[in-house]
Amino acid sequence: MTFDPFDFKNALPVINEDSEFFPLMSTEDEEEMNNEEVPEVLSILPLRNTVLFPGVVIPITVGRDKSIKLIRDANKGNRMIGVVSQQDVGIEDPNFDQLNKVGTIALIIKMLQMPDGNTTVIIQGKKRFFLKEQVQSEPYIKATVEPFKEIKAKEDKEFKAMVSSIKDMAMNIIQLSPNIPSEAGIAIRNIESTSFLINFISSNMNADMVAKQRLLEVANLRERANLVLEHLTLDLQMLELKNQIQTKVRVDLDKQQRDYFLNQQLKTIQEELGGNSPDLEIDSLRQRGIKKKWAKEVKDHFAKELEKLTRTNPAAADYSVQINYLELLLDLPWNEFTKDNFDLKRAQKVLDKDHFGLEKVKQRIIEYLAVLKLKHDMKAPILCLVGPPGVGKTSLGKSIAKALGRKYVRMALGGIRDEAEIRGHRKTYIGAMPGRIIQSIKKAGAANPVFILDEIDKVGNDFRGDPSSALLEVLDPEQNSTFYDHYVEMDFDLSNVMFIATANSLSNIQPALLDRMEIIEVNGYTIEEKIEIAKQHLLPKQREAHGLKLKDVGLKSDVLEKLIVDYTRESGVRSLEKKIGSVVRGVAKSIAMEEEYNATVNKKDIEKILGAPIFDKDLYEGNDVAGVVTGLAWTSVGGDILFIEASLSPGKGRLTLTGSLGDVMKESVTIALAYLRAHAADFNINPKLFDLWDVHVHVPAGATPKDGPSAGITMLTALVSAFTQRKVKPNMAMTGEITLRGRVLAVGGIKEKILAAKRANIKEVILCKSNHKDILEIKEDYIRDLKFHYVTDMRDVINIALLDEKVSNPLDLTVKEDEKAIAN
Repeated sequence: MTFDPFDFKNALPVINEDSEFFPLMSTEDEEEMNNEEVPEVLSILPLRNTVLFPGVVIPITVGRDKSIKLIRDANKGNRMIGVVSQQDVGIEDPNFDQLNKVGTIALIIKMLQMPDGNTTVIIQGKKRFFLKEQVQSEPYIKATVEPFKEIKAKEDKEFKAMVSSIKDMAMNIIQLSPNIPSEAGIAIRNIESTSFLINFISSNMNADMVAKQRLLEVANLRERANLVLEHLTLDLQMLELKNQIQTKVRVDLDKQQRDYFLNQQLKTIQEELGGNSPDLEIDSLRQRGIKKKWAKEVKDHFAKELEKLTRTNPAAADYSVQINYLELLLDLPWNEFTKDNFDLKRAQKVLDKDHFGLEKVKQRIIEYLAVLKLKHDMKAPILCLVGPPGVGKTSLGKSIAKALGRKYVRMALGGIRDEAEIRGHRKTYIGAMPGRIIQSIKKAGAANPVFILDEIDKVGNDFRGDPSSALLEVLDPEQNSTFYDHYVEMDFDLSNVMFIATANSLSNIQPALLDRMEIIEVNGYTIEEKIEIAKQHLLPKQREAHGLKLKDVGLKSDVLEKLIVDYTRESGVRSLEKKIGSVVRGVAKSIAMEEEYNATVNKKDIEKILGAPIFDKDLYEGNDVAGVVTGLAWTSVGGDILFIEASLSPGKGRLTLTGSLGDVMKESVTIALAYLRAHAADFNINPKLFDLWDVHVHVPAGATPKDGPSAGITMLTALVSAFTQRKVKPNMAMTGEITLRGRVLAVGGIKEKILAAKRANIKEVILCKSNHKDILEIKEDYIRDLKFHYVTDMRDVINIALLDEKVSNPLDLTVKEDEKAIAN
């Protein structure tokens, strides 16, 4: 009886190559497998020297061109194939009639390309089937199949005793056979399903193909168990007899002496070739361990693992695994720190030089350095920089590392779905590695780097676990001093690491993870800030990237403003850098082709290089029509303005909403209309008009989805303007949420919205009184031309926003004594 060590040591591998391993098949798994439908047509793979049983995983080497073609096609599809053994193993290319009629449906788990050019495929048996008729023969066999009806055994005492005997006999064979690993017994003891146990032993026992095929074709489980018991009995008798003979004639040179002799020869050969012998390698590791400054627990653990290495055969597979593990322990910076530079004035200069603006973030960093300078042992806080793309969140980490004099590492979290990416794999698995946290610390070479967790809001999760949950321990200052990586198997202190996370939005971050971080908003830049960033950073960077000097190209402030206003629309400066790069490339082309050009690029040169302006500076639309109001919105790339249009038509009081509005915006319109109905008299509107006119509210750019509460007061203003036919004041915009009582509530994204208002030439802005604090955080120079109205009630909004005069309209909707007939 022979067993494949692959099956026992690692159990059953799952389909995905990056994941861990299946447990052995349970009764529930087998029932689920039996309930799967058998396809009508299957691609048939002939097997020459083995038989596949349901539930069993085996590796097969595919050499025939037909078989390789079949495997590759199936692997691209549903991975399901039919596996049938040949009647005659000597035939190189069997046809349909030369195959056995009972086979097994197989699922392709993994394909491996071997160094010798062959393809090894790991497959798992599913259900048995009957071959019916051949459908095709080229490029490989396809045939119709029908399910194989199995007869379940009655679970009586006799059958249970038979299964118990099979288990005991298999365990005896494992103990007596030196070639079978002890893990085989663990696998057999943990198999729950009787049917799978019999299939498992049938697949691995020492029997020829004919006997195994006969077992596969037995429908009755009791009969099959009886046949397996007969084979095991014969194998056990032969094995006991063989051991008796070997004991009598055993030679003096036993296995240990033989291994010692071969190892000594191997050492001599390696030394002659100039390589390191295993002893020299172990001595090198021991000397490196002596020089390490690590805690007693780590030192003792290293010594124990090194002792284990000395007892391992260098030719064994575990030897290289142990070597890699010990080298990782040596490479990790246990208690190795870089010295922090506490010159706060220098740190301020570094931050100011690398990043223009971002005063709030810089202030927080300087506060952290100040406390660390005074206390020396403060646990590092977890900062989370939240803001739109391109505002410098990631590059800020480099500046912090430079200011502190610390090492800098960055870990991109976008798209990570496997928990093992954070915590690592247990080193017992083939190809196991530490998690990316430990790998990054090793790369940094210090236990106190500045560690950027980039795009933390893009972390996903699937059946392999939730990486966000694994990050909870990493980002908790109370827990990360004992961070446990499955590969390292020792606690590693992360409390000295300065973690800085970046995100575009907080909505996708797990609440428990969000609670562990200090949120710092990184808002978008004003036009004035972008001009300075372009002068100090972007233009010099693009000159150097394109091989130009300072005298070759220059951009004045008015030209940069044209680039910002006419060719970009963003909170950050990423698109601006691309446009500057295009301008610099245009100049580089003129220099290379010896053409005349202006070293100081003007506005005409910009349009010549970049084409006509992409965006209009003045997006504001006039208020010549009642019912049109300008609102302010926040988007992922910054602020923007949007228009709310309300129109009336004779009808029965229906409300129509268009413009790809989300649920929150639809609710805002409903609340606004309900409030207007309830307070019609306050706005001099006849209540009967709501039943005589249909209301249509539209937000232009209908293809763009829109949602959020910020348009509440804008919706109500548009409805009041439409029903009273009073125009909205020119160059006015507003943002705020409303309640059914007419209260105006504060909203977010104020800085981005104000910048959008300035771009659109807005002169007056209506905000909730609670948003006054957000305006105070904006530099006064940037908002000098804007007038702000702070309100708490919708009546204040209407009084400020609407003009007294009405639009000239043949249908006057306001209530007058001589127009009651219209209202009636």
